[in-house]
Amino acid sequence: MTLEESYQYLDQVLSEVEKFDHAASILNFDLETICPQDAMEQEGNTIAFLTNQSFQRKKDPKFVEAIEVLYAGRDQLDDFRRALAESLHRELLRTRNMTPEMDHAHSLVYNKAYVDWLEAKEASDFSRFAPSLEAVRKVGFEEISVMEEAKPVAYDNLLNLYELGMTRDRLDRLFDACRERLVPLLKKIMDSKRQIRRDFLTRPVTDAAQEEFAYYLLNTMKFDFARGLLGTTEHPFTDSPARYDQRVTTHYDPNAFVSSMYSVIHEGGHALFDQNQPGENWEYHIYTNKTMGQHESVSRFYENLIGRSEAFVNLIYPKAKEIFPEVLSDVTARELYEAVNIVEPSLIRTEADEFTYVFHIIIRFEIEKLILDGKVKTEDLPGLWNDMYEKYLGIRPGNDREGILQDVHWTGGFGYFPTYALGNFYNAMYYNEMNKAFSVEEAVAAGDFEKINGWMRDHVFAKADRLEPALWIRDITGRDLTPDDFLDYLEKKYTKLYQL
Repeated sequence: MTLEESYQYLDQVLSEVEKFDHAASILNFDLETICPQDAMEQEGNTIAFLTNQSFQRKKDPKFVEAIEVLYAGRDQLDDFRRALAESLHRELLRTRNMTPEMDHAHSLVYNKAYVDWLEAKEASDFSRFAPSLEAVRKVGFEEISVMEEAKPVAYDNLLNLYELGMTRDRLDRLFDACRERLVPLLKKIMDSKRQIRRDFLTRPVTDAAQEEFAYYLLNTMKFDFARGLLGTTEHPFTDSPARYDQRVTTHYDPNAFVSSMYSVIHEGGHALFDQNQPGENWEYHIYTNKTMGQHESVSRFYENLIGRSEAFVNLIYPKAKEIFPEVLSDVTARELYEAVNIVEPSLIRTEADEFTYVFHIIIRFEIEKLILDGKVKTEDLPGLWNDMYEKYLGIRPGNDREGILQDVHWTGGFGYFPTYALGNFYNAMYYNEMNKAFSVEEAVAAGDFEKINGWMRDHVFAKADRLEPALWIRDITGRDLTPDDFLDYLEKKYTKLYQL
């Protein structure tokens, strides 16, 4: 096949593959939102069947040949086709030696793990999830064993599924820098005499009021409801089943309205990324090339750098007071700003404050290393988890639900968690770059999300699917990845807030 013939053939097959993936994605959204519990395993089996149909079409020798031709001639291609050639080649190296039977079996493991995790979390009993977690670990090693050009450090192969180019050693250095600067600062904050009002944070609210506020927040961010929806789930997530279909979910807590507020802003950030990416990404089948570090950088940009800023709190305060009069009738905008920025070690990652959040990620990173190194038995994980929370945050989970069972991510494998922290590092860097173009604070205060989203579209979203993360952040900022901007931001903000 010629270069052009190879591309045209790949385009044809991928268009068919995406129909199976679309159907599987819709079913997966159903599984995680409204599927009856007893139907979950069967629905998971259907999802596994559909994704396996996609996998089988990519195993066709003609499809493999077309990838190799396109990759060999990648220097003759435009940026979009080159990105496709490179991503397909990476996938080929990962899956060429994986049979359809193995792929299907692994999908069933992940789907069963999700169902078992839900049941275990509801019962707060890790032992119900332990066999599936061990099966997920085994699957991870099986997938590494068939990879071509597999990296010698097992964890690096799994990290690269979520953050291309990242290594365990690099993360060790990045997290060491965080420990060095944040541990002593956390002690100063905890020793501070500064008292921040918080009594109103647990005042009861209705689901209906929270839903009204969620729609207001998404509209404020300029989320396009003609291309998206808002739903509810146990563990909030965002999905993009198709080009004009971005789905945001949240979870309503009757005694913590701030919880849903920030999950909506976070997930809305993910959705804005997909709604504002170049249309060519869909046309050239590279719309899933974004790494999770890139994606989490955007969601946490909107959640924290924008959403927890005083300018944003002042912006949304009048509407929040209107929707939650029983909560905010005697609360000022300044008190609300301070309350949503309280630093207080807590057990639940998704409820963690902006400052201590990174410690939740470090804990999971350290545990993942031990799991993959075979240095901890599965049955000992809850105790290890509890010990590490006590070590890093000075608190100890009282049960598995608020401990090791709180996150869904391990039902799908290892290597995802570090991307949350990487997202913080990336977004602090490009936030500083955005501020050179215009005052972000003034734009937020004016509710001018067209300006903010426009800059993000031109500088952050535009090339995310075409550049590896290291090149992407350098393209945006002119600098290599560093945690310093993020650490500087935390030090400045919380030194002022706690009057240190």
